[in-house]
Amino acid sequence: MTLTLKQIKDYPKLDPKQVNSEYAKTYEAFKHKIVVLDDDPTGVQTVHSVSVYTDWEKETIERGFQEDNQIFFILTNSRAFSAQKTEEVHRTIAQRVKEAAASFNQPFLIISRGDSTLRGHYPLETDVMRQELGEMDGEVILPFFEQGGRLTIDNVHYVQQGEELIPAGETEFAGDRTFGYQASDLTEWVEEKTEGAYKAEDVTTITLESIRSFAIDEIEAQLLAVKDFQKVVVNAIEEQDVRVFSIALMKAIQKGKTYLYRTAATFTKVIGNVSTRELLTRGELIQKDSVNGGLVVIGSHVKKTTEQLEALMELDAPVFIQFNSHLVLKKSSFTEEVARVKKEAEDAIASGVTAVIYTRRERLDLGEGMKEEELALSVEISLALTNIVRTLAVTPNYVIAKGGITSSDVGTNGLQVKRAIVKGQVAPGIPVWETDEGSTFPHIPYVIFPGNVGQIETLKEVVELLEQKQIN
Repeated sequence: MTLTLKQIKDYPKLDPKQVNSEYAKTYEAFKHKIVVLDDDPTGVQTVHSVSVYTDWEKETIERGFQEDNQIFFILTNSRAFSAQKTEEVHRTIAQRVKEAAASFNQPFLIISRGDSTLRGHYPLETDVMRQELGEMDGEVILPFFEQGGRLTIDNVHYVQQGEELIPAGETEFAGDRTFGYQASDLTEWVEEKTEGAYKAEDVTTITLESIRSFAIDEIEAQLLAVKDFQKVVVNAIEEQDVRVFSIALMKAIQKGKTYLYRTAATFTKVIGNVSTRELLTRGELIQKDSVNGGLVVIGSHVKKTTEQLEALMELDAPVFIQFNSHLVLKKSSFTEEVARVKKEAEDAIASGVTAVIYTRRERLDLGEGMKEEELALSVEISLALTNIVRTLAVTPNYVIAKGGITSSDVGTNGLQVKRAIVKGQVAPGIPVWETDEGSTFPHIPYVIFPGNVGQIETLKEVVELLEQKQIN
């Protein structure tokens, strides 16, 4: 059933002072290192001043454990992987995290940060890690992400569209060819995705009523009762709801309970005790202006991205270059197409004009039963785009990548970032990395723009902000 934003205003309000005071007191005793595995680079949508590593070598994970920060991110980009590769990667990471934790005598949490619209390799990722880490009492499922309009009410997960809240199972995201689903009620979604291994009626649910009544002891008792990797669904419509739940969670952890986590970006901010900061200004983003133009790479095919691209095209300044990605089926033609796009982008950037490279808006469709093949081709297309970035003969003033797989490949293969610092957000839910010294273009702002985030005008507004030098 569709809701409106007005319909959710009736829940009792929390007292921020009470919540924050209890949270601060509880957090003092919480000493776990928090390792976030990000299935695409958009999971840092809510944090700042934290590290993102783009590999999971033993030395990298040890470096994360040695940081002063309590939380660090590892970008796996597993949403672009086959199921087999996803399993191999998560098995390796879980083993190495477990070894590092033992070496440093450090308790830890692993969070599988997934898409707030419920796409990705679930339950595979957390199942594999559970096998490596040992028995876990429960798994917390918390896809709430306010900046993207993803709210969970009465166990139903919603996606905001304008003033309406649409059940997730009725959105385009549920129709994803690789990670589709039907259920909007998260208890039923668990049963659907686990193919009945965990029944909807056995899922523990943390209600908004108990959260808004600040029933910490009641929520803690629910968590203490969880066993045998039982699923825990958390309802939330504001960040403070997540904070209340986290108080009870930390108390349960202090009493010896163990959990894995499949959550969206808000939980990582809250459990990592990352402060809220204002949106980044242009001065914070671009430290030193260049005479060159910027670069925007658009690969996502969701409806919102296409609408945002159309709005961006209202600007006169950028040069728009369509990449005929369907030529991936004809290798020689595809090679020629990559060379053409690269040359046009270089010419634009060198002349002080921002280049916008975008893939054809029609999704490549090979027909039924070809999910893995389509995913492999999408990865090949994304790698071609990132090779363009990596081999550019001119340094752009900034880089924006639109879409999860695209932004991961641009960051790791194109910009060749090994460790980035998250500067913050340029718009709600849109994070910015500062590239490291060894990257293709050191110390430029890299804007990671999720495919399914923002309003129609948001991409245009971000480009306008970064182009203020030229506009003014």
